[in-house]
Amino acid sequence: MKQVILVRNDLKLPKGKLAAQVAHAAVEAEINSPRKKVEAWLSEGMKKIVLKVNDLDELKKFEKQAKAAKLVTAVIEDRGLTVVEPGTITCMAIGPDDEKKIDKIVSALKLL
Repeated sequence: MKQVILVRNDLKLPKGKLAAQVAHAAVEAEINSPRKKVEAWLSEGMKKIVLKVNDLDELKKFEKQAKAAKLVTAVIEDRGLTVVEPGTITCMAIGPDDEKKIDKIVSALKLL
């Protein structure tokens, strides 16, 4: 079991902002996931991987693929109070779910 968070590399977010956005995605995806999967993920140590995508178009491509595979996603849209414009999509979480199922979609991406 694992969860991945895809971060838009084109936004060049400051480290603190990036960390907050990744946390928002991780929490929202966990809240929206089936309890049984969350419990399995928790018992295995809550594996999380943060990967980078080039831009919004690429992020949306992975969102479509994840949804087609029936994976839970959580797309984070910023309120725009600090660094980016209101409504900017910054990142997206996939899972927690079966690691192999997630890897079929994101295996070509690089670590942030």
